[in-house]
Amino acid sequence: MNGLTNWRAPLLEMLYEHHLSDPSSFHVPGHKFGQTIAMMESSHNEALQQVRSMMKMDVTELSVTDDLHDPTGVIEEAQNLAAACFGAEETYFLVGGSTAGNLAMLLACCEPGDLILVQRSAHKSILNGLALAGGQAVFLMPDKDVTTGLAIAPSVQHIEEALNKYPQAKAVLLTNPSYYGVSVDLRPYADTIHRHDKLLLVDEAHGAHYGLDPLLPTSALQAGADAVVQSTHKTLSALTMGAMLHIQGYRMDRKAVRQALTMIQSSSPSYPIMASLDIARAMVDTFGHEMFISGIDAARAFRQWVKETCKRLEIVESTSSHVRMDPLRVVLKDATGNHSGYELQRMLADKGCWVEMADSERIVLLCAAPAVLEDMVRLQEQILTIENESWSGNAECDLEYARQAETEFWMQSDKDSGGQYPKSEGQWISEPVSFSRRPFQADRLEQIGLDDAAGRIAAESVIPYPPGIPILYAGERITAGSVQYLAALAKHGAKFQGAVDPTLRTIAVLKDR
Repeated sequence: MNGLTNWRAPLLEMLYEHHLSDPSSFHVPGHKFGQTIAMMESSHNEALQQVRSMMKMDVTELSVTDDLHDPTGVIEEAQNLAAACFGAEETYFLVGGSTAGNLAMLLACCEPGDLILVQRSAHKSILNGLALAGGQAVFLMPDKDVTTGLAIAPSVQHIEEALNKYPQAKAVLLTNPSYYGVSVDLRPYADTIHRHDKLLLVDEAHGAHYGLDPLLPTSALQAGADAVVQSTHKTLSALTMGAMLHIQGYRMDRKAVRQALTMIQSSSPSYPIMASLDIARAMVDTFGHEMFISGIDAARAFRQWVKETCKRLEIVESTSSHVRMDPLRVVLKDATGNHSGYELQRMLADKGCWVEMADSERIVLLCAAPAVLEDMVRLQEQILTIENESWSGNAECDLEYARQAETEFWMQSDKDSGGQYPKSEGQWISEPVSFSRRPFQADRLEQIGLDDAAGRIAAESVIPYPPGIPILYAGERITAGSVQYLAALAKHGAKFQGAVDPTLRTIAVLKDR
């Protein structure tokens, strides 16, 4: 890569210049640029030395460092540069991850009792935003890509039907791309939603790199979304918890956005995280599409290597014309049916290769942009080692059970018909579900066996993590399909957040049926 003469990262430059001025700190943070832990260092304690080096740029709001909640200096400049880079009219730095952005989007457009149409496969932070806002949600079942079985956004036709059924809805909130890197073009969605004069809010946490290279899918901003949240730390180079909220158009109340961010973000935001956001944007501005070439090429070469070399692993990829898969993500599964995704994840972890996530059938690997070739070589070596070791098991019938349970949960119709409509057991448009910050009162709850829960009202949200997408929401009726799907996930070792019983043998429901 070249082009470093174009480098401009004002927030980073300010922090470095402040560091070079050899400042004496009489302010927070208490580590005083790492000086207070120097007494613990020794020539044998490299870890502490590395921590201290990070602390040298960990400052607070000073006259030269600007204020995230009222930016007029370098933070304002850095955010303006980010808006220009990603195609927004206004961009806000987030130090609490995409979670903070999702909360702010909902708080800015949703008053107590207001209704939002939400793609059901939304992240748990969307639920928390609805709870904080006191809003209501009508959940829309996602469609499924017929070639991979992975969830995608509800169809435009379904969304229009929901808007006609609930004209009082303030906004439509979609998740695109998914954790698996599956996405659709949102331009027809934006056109339809704006024709109804509603907001299109997009959780694009896994697509911060979208739209930055011709080989990458179109971004939500390019498609015309009003507000978009991106986890800049996921696929770009920001530190963990570094994210951005992008706004464009006249529909989003930007004063309300700023007020919401002030309410939910720390009054002492991390300058290293903010500087890393500035660096991530500067890298895109400096290197452009060149930044992604090696990562895209490495992922493509790895997929081809799996197809030509591996006897037991299979690439999960879509052949649907309207579906795009993230070129930087690789989705794998055991073609023999002997091992679940959780088992593949454990086998690779034992070899020192840690994947992004796993489910009952698949694993997801995220390649860096630019690629780290040494890691790709190591991954191939360890996969060959695993394939040459004992590849036996009795999970085939269990996996088939899990697949059937997942299909029942998403209520997919016959694939041969090309339809994506739900079976009679549940509707693809839910009834409105109300959210509140306060949980149900204890005297209204009872804990029952999961197998007996169909037809009851859930008193807790059940969220497999990762990916953090709720299967059940507190306050909604439990279907037989969701019971079957949750049982299959639990059997394969999925970890659940929100549930009182993490094993999911039992579940909390309301006594009042």
